[in-house]
Amino acid sequence: MGKLNKLALAVNGISLIKYMLTQLKNSSLQELVVVLGYRADQAAALMADPAQKRVINLDYQQGQMSSVHCGLKALTENYDGVMICLCDLPLLNSDDINFLIDSFYQRRKGSILLPTFNGQRGNPIILDYQHRDAILSGQANLGCKRLIANNPDLVSVVEFANDHVVVDIDTPKDIEKINGRPGKSFTLSENIKV
Repeated sequence: MGKLNKLALAVNGISLIKYMLTQLKNSSLQELVVVLGYRADQAAALMADPAQKRVINLDYQQGQMSSVHCGLKALTENYDGVMICLCDLPLLNSDDINFLIDSFYQRRKGSILLPTFNGQRGNPIILDYQHRDAILSGQANLGCKRLIANNPDLVSVVEFANDHVVVDIDTPKDIEKINGRPGKSFTLSENIKV
């Protein structure tokens, strides 16, 4: 996104991070940990709830898995599963999140649930809690993608009826592609409501 902070992009007039946190909080998730890295102070100021539990990833330049590690370490209880959700999914809503959670409990095999749309892998994913220890045990290069690639027998897939799990924002062109969808208005401005 160049010099723009993706989390501060306006979605229907509110920051992308505030939008995503609202959807997650309106879902049936039990604990929410927000991992901040790049321009963490700005991102924290844009969050919907200043009291929301958050951790700062000082090593964010090491890549996405360093943030996953921070989030996994910050969990306070043992859960059935852990959802790893990126913030750049502007179409994902609480209904989608709840459908994914329900699908995790209803899966017939595996300990990793991947959402797909038309066969394309999406996000967020849910891992059985047992994978938390394997990822945190010093296998920093294990990563979610490698865990999935190395253990296809552990993977269960749920097909979504919409593309919300595969549409993300990585470049200004991504915004252009999805602008104009009903009910959504995206801008490249960082002048948004807090």
